[in-house]
Amino acid sequence: MKTLYLDCSMGAAGDMLTAALLELLPDREAFVARVNTLGLPGIHMEAIPSVKCDIYGTHSKITVNGVDEADLMEEQAHHHDHEHEHDHEHDHEHEHEHDHEHAHDHEHEHEHDHEHDHEHAHHHHHAHLADIQAIIDTLAVDDAVKADITAVYTLIAEAESHAHNMPIEEIHFHEVGTMDAVADVAAVCMLMHEIAPEQILASPINVGSGHVHCAHGILPVPAPATAYILRDVPIYSGHIQSELCTPTGAALLKHFVKAFVQMPVMTVSAIGYGMGHKDFEQANCVRAMLGETEGQRETVTELVCTIDDMTAEAIGFATERFWEGGALDVYTIPIGMKKNRPGLLLEVMCRTDAKDKMLQLIFKHTTTLGVREYTSARHTLNREMETIETPYGIVRRKKASGFGTERSKLEYEDLARIARDNNISLAKAAAIASGK
Repeated sequence: MKTLYLDCSMGAAGDMLTAALLELLPDREAFVARVNTLGLPGIHMEAIPSVKCDIYGTHSKITVNGVDEADLMEEQAHHHDHEHEHDHEHDHEHEHEHDHEHAHDHEHEHEHDHEHDHEHAHHHHHAHLADIQAIIDTLAVDDAVKADITAVYTLIAEAESHAHNMPIEEIHFHEVGTMDAVADVAAVCMLMHEIAPEQILASPINVGSGHVHCAHGILPVPAPATAYILRDVPIYSGHIQSELCTPTGAALLKHFVKAFVQMPVMTVSAIGYGMGHKDFEQANCVRAMLGETEGQRETVTELVCTIDDMTAEAIGFATERFWEGGALDVYTIPIGMKKNRPGLLLEVMCRTDAKDKMLQLIFKHTTTLGVREYTSARHTLNREMETIETPYGIVRRKKASGFGTERSKLEYEDLARIARDNNISLAKAAAIASGK
């Protein structure tokens, strides 16, 4: 199976994901040219060679009307810190000196700051989700790509709405709403369609630690919007004091990644390094690996309990509820329990994000007072369904492959229908479906 694996041990941002995926393409220049002709106002993209900790990769540089937004944000953060120090010194002197010359200096500085703030507003236009959608609708990309871009921005808008307790229609986009972020999201969505992996996996995400300066003030890392987007996703905080995963990066990963797991066994054909803007003691990059995997690996939760006071009918009813609730597997094993009572060991397997729901169902539909939880790795063959036209209607055939094995099986329910409707044996129905 064609698999894309993203190593997010240094977090992820829109430009890092763009550059990592770009390195997987044979003709990077042609893709960059496509981005520059999408119709994004004032946008220009460059793929710049970059080195982090002696690892060579690519940095995706987006300028808006000739301005590098990343450099501008750093300059403004530095100015904010400098202005804070100046104000502190000014207040201290003002308490002791009140001469005319000082008042003149203060007036001059106030006018200078006002002009700088005006320039800041010029560079950072606030936009609503409707404004972003209007831009997306005009882009020269396929409708499927537009749908992905919209979905990513909806995730961001929902997170901002939750963080600020405002209706989604009233949310103002700040850093994530600038045109460079729109370009990053559009580029990643285009690259995903061009690379066309059958599955996308990623490592647990290092979100960084400490605090981050943004339009709303000083916020903890991960920022509230990032934390909200990454619900149900395995994240962790390392020793690096910085924001490693941005809201844009989080939304892109949440939208595209099927599972956040350790790297599966795969034969890698291409590797891309997408470099971030900052330098740390660890290489600041997202690593993208494209290759073939043998089957699939996922992390699942096994919920186990013992029961000695339920009827067979009640156990059967509960089992049906577990399957309806999304269980991957349900089974019982006869066991001997305390006081020499015969009982059952009940095991319910589910995906990790469905664990809480499954626990509620187990406690609701069984008499158990406690459930044990185990986390396991589940390996499965790649599966696909094909249809076969027969004189008696369509029969589905399930095909499985991986780990050096290939097999197929006709769907029992379809064969049983043909056998019942035509008063023939199940074996005869299977022979008809197989063309024998």
